[in-house]
This record gives sequence, C-alpha cells and structure tokens, in this order.
Amino acid sequence: MSDLDIQIPTAFDPFADANAEDAGAGAKDYVHIRIQQRNGRKSLTTVQGLKKEFSYNKILKDLKKEFCCNGTVVQDPELGKVCV
Repeated sequence: MSDLDIQIPTAFDPFADANAEDAGAGAKDYVHIRIQQRNGRKSLTTVQGLKKEFSYNKILKDLKKEFCCNGTVVQDPELGKVCV
C-alpha cells in the first residue's frame, strides 16, 4: 500500500493567545469608545487609542458626516489625542 498523507484535525483553542505567557497588559492596541450621558438625550462620545499614523481630522470628518454630529480633536497631556 502507498503512504497517504492524512491530516487529523486538532482541537482549536480560541483562548490560546490569552493564555500565552508573553501576552500581558498592553500587549495589544485597543481603541476605546466612551459614551457619557449628559442632559436628557444629549451625550458625549470620546474615541481614544487610534494609531498615530492615522489622520484624526480625516477620521473625525467622516464620523461627523456619517452620524450627523459635531466633534473636535483635543490634545490631552495624559491621554494624548482624543476625538471628542
């Protein structure tokens, strides 16, 4: 008989990255979107953690067109650039 290359599927572990020893706090880049309730239906949404390669002004421009809202880019000494 001939040798057949049969591959037996192995169990997939979706939490393998979380259990890895080198994966610690700050290992991955996250984008934080926060919604803060104001008066009645008014709210304040902040976006933080975008990469520096992205143009904050262009992203904000698209968000303003998509959601029909207002916004600005604020330089915070502790958090860095934040879209408000």
